[in-house]
Amino acid sequence: MERLWQALKLGLRDYATKCGFKSAVLGLSGGIDSAIVAALAADALGPENVYALAMPSRYSSDHSLTDAQRLAETLGIHYQVLPIEPVHSAYDGLLRGALAGGDAATADENVQARIRGNIVMAWSNAFGHLALATGNKSELSTGYCTLYGDMSGGLAVIGDVFKTNVFRLARQVNIDAGRERIPQSIIDKPPSAELKPNQFDQDKLPPYDLLDRILERYVERDRTARQIIEEGFEPAVVNYVVRLVDYSEYKRKQAAPVLKVTARAFGTGRRMPIAQRYRPATGE
Repeated sequence: MERLWQALKLGLRDYATKCGFKSAVLGLSGGIDSAIVAALAADALGPENVYALAMPSRYSSDHSLTDAQRLAETLGIHYQVLPIEPVHSAYDGLLRGALAGGDAATADENVQARIRGNIVMAWSNAFGHLALATGNKSELSTGYCTLYGDMSGGLAVIGDVFKTNVFRLARQVNIDAGRERIPQSIIDKPPSAELKPNQFDQDKLPPYDLLDRILERYVERDRTARQIIEEGFEPAVVNYVVRLVDYSEYKRKQAAPVLKVTARAFGTGRRMPIAQRYRPATGE
């Protein structure tokens, strides 16, 4: 984990410097992914050059905002709260009738992510900051992310880091610092996008320790679903995960560049067609 941290820090600093950026901006949700990216940016660019935007919605928990502020104070980065409720309400009023009969609930979740993405990009445009996407490899693999929303940015800092390793990085950062640079409350809380009431990542995804073991085999080792199942994994879970990966290729083609820290990162490291008539054989 120490080597991974140093690699990510070096990659972020090198990318920013060579692209002409001296500062960075990101959305700070109070979750572990944005916390890790904020800490990396503070180490790579200096805390005085990192701008964090908390963008709470009607579904954001109080502890998320508290955790985000505490993290920003601990890291010494700039911090500003920009509630998205007025913009969200405007979208809601415009689209409620127009989307009747469709999956308006899913559309509403993604609208919130896109509002936040637009705000981060506006900060980048206005002040010349490098916009950092905060999604991890588990999310990019399964498509558990919003195109033009939380995927927006000039660099996906942890896009090649599985969620289980994001947690390990957070713990290692605190061990190395001898204090809670990443508040323990952020590490302990169940991951949630907070785009609807009582939402948790595990509502739609297998537990991350299981998910990441399947993804590592399918994405990085090119194992087939049948080969993964033969290792003892539940067939229904493997086939579900494989379908998520395959159906999300169009999103990854439009994602921000990813810092490569494994043998097979998304982008040039894993070139797959978007429009494909075939599907890999399942293990059923």
